[in-house]
Amino acid sequence: MNKKLTILFLAVGMLVATPSSAQFGKLLDKVKGGGKSAGKKSGSFATVWESEFDNKATRLALSSEDGSYIIGTDDNSATVLDASGKMIWSGDYKKITTNNTNKCEYQYVIWKEKGGYLFLFDERKMGTDRVAVIDIATGKEMWNSEQYQNLIPKGTKSEDGADQGELETVKYISELDSFLISQKASVILVKANTGEKVWETNRFKGGVGKYIYDASRNEIIMINFKPTALGALFAGFKNQLVKINAVNGDVLWDATFMGVIEKELVTRRAIVDLWIKGDKIYMYLNGLQVYNINNGQKLWEAIYENDMDGGGKGLFSNTQSKRYYRTIADPVFTDDAVYLVMLGTRDRTKYVEKHDIESGKLLWASEKITGAFSMPNLYKTGGKVMLQIGGKVQVQEYRMETKASPMGGTYKESVPYIYWDYKAQKNGVLAIDDKTGQTSWRSEKFDKRITDLIIHEDKTVFVGDGDEFYGYDIASGNQLFDVKHNDAKVGKASDVIDFGDKVVVLSEKGLASYNKKDGSRVYATEKIRGVDFFYEIEGNYYLRDQRNSKNIIYGIDMTNGETKGSVQSKGKGGSPTYGSGIDITGDGEFIFAFKGRKVEKIKVNN
Repeated sequence: MNKKLTILFLAVGMLVATPSSAQFGKLLDKVKGGGKSAGKKSGSFATVWESEFDNKATRLALSSEDGSYIIGTDDNSATVLDASGKMIWSGDYKKITTNNTNKCEYQYVIWKEKGGYLFLFDERKMGTDRVAVIDIATGKEMWNSEQYQNLIPKGTKSEDGADQGELETVKYISELDSFLISQKASVILVKANTGEKVWETNRFKGGVGKYIYDASRNEIIMINFKPTALGALFAGFKNQLVKINAVNGDVLWDATFMGVIEKELVTRRAIVDLWIKGDKIYMYLNGLQVYNINNGQKLWEAIYENDMDGGGKGLFSNTQSKRYYRTIADPVFTDDAVYLVMLGTRDRTKYVEKHDIESGKLLWASEKITGAFSMPNLYKTGGKVMLQIGGKVQVQEYRMETKASPMGGTYKESVPYIYWDYKAQKNGVLAIDDKTGQTSWRSEKFDKRITDLIIHEDKTVFVGDGDEFYGYDIASGNQLFDVKHNDAKVGKASDVIDFGDKVVVLSEKGLASYNKKDGSRVYATEKIRGVDFFYEIEGNYYLRDQRNSKNIIYGIDMTNGETKGSVQSKGKGGSPTYGSGIDITGDGEFIFAFKGRKVEKIKVNN
């Protein structure tokens, strides 16, 4: 399973640690030759082993997809352990690299089947910037270069909120095992394992916001964006959608697009999507823009003005330190149509449109809905289109927090958070007739909140508000049951988990499970408080609590609501997906907990 996971509730976790660098050192004597086996428990999880890095892992602390490699880095060095906690290698960057790459405030890992690449960027205040790539499996330098400059804005620290995954000017193309590097006058494709330049083109400028590799034609389709703090470098910048021959870099066509690609505040994800369907390219950026894949001709578009503009101008006023995302449902495609949530430019309404997928012809528009902050989910089921009005939205923000200094006293630090929250609005469920666009039925029994919808066999829909849990017949809108969720005594519902013939309601103080057939309660457990989202990884379920600067991951048996165990972060590092100090293998069977030099491997299922 890809480490991007199937995350049902949340796409990315809180980026408290900065994925940047590390120190190659020697492991302490007590762990030479392997990790220290531990019989203690972490919660009710069993600890497989404990080991230590020689360095403090202040930059990266991650495991590979299958847990066979664990890396810890600081600015100047790295250490890599194997699946048993034994050191594979450890060393200083300046000794490993032949160009003396050293103080690396920017680092990231590309995992491969066996090991992967550790990308290092040494921004030098005086002199030429240095780049180096190290083989994670062996600790050997793969290549280095000093010809790539201005990859990050001068003087910007990695902690200042700049992109902490790949650099804004460096994009890894996994299908080609290559890096696309944006320079002032061109874009260069470089082999990841050798540094060899494959091709260079001056017909594309800016960072790569999104790309699709078309394996059948060996072509890359990509769109650009203006790197935030590097914009001045890219003179003559324009919005570009291009198709490139992946072999030689020839630009086969170049088209312009409407809109400005922004990046999310914390994750730095480009807010744009691309899809290839048949002979067309669909670009989702404040609506849909459709292009002919063969010549780049724009075929049709359905776009709108975003009402989330920053600076206090938008309807719901994003700010520089706090922004809202996941407010509008993604397009829903069928063989002959596409369904879109649209925003009315003048009257600030929202509604659904159905377009013919070939011609773009508007087939119908639903009734307009005023005062709706979010319409985060859209479902095509049977002869209906189900629209969720209201619900959780993702918040990304930076908070100034007071930290204790190791030297005594305190200092202020900007700490990033990603969480889910409700905005006050009129919530509801709207069923739209797929043939006419007319409202078939509507339910507005949702006062302060509404959960996501769960569709079952195209016949029934399940949804909750804070205190009640409902089932509806999709065809008729008849209410099948109304369960008083507050009787479960687990607090207000925050979300729902589709679990076989049951729906598990994630709530403020715990979990409650209901049978889909009649709404009868299976169990209620009031053991976990403050959970704001969940992950499902290969059948393993995890809940997360990140209140009060904590980061706690719970493993849950969804059949009975019992807690398998819990891990609380005690350090930096970890995966951005799971937050500070925590990483989980792709099969969901093992958790890695990091604290400075210490690494603990934890077994999830006994």
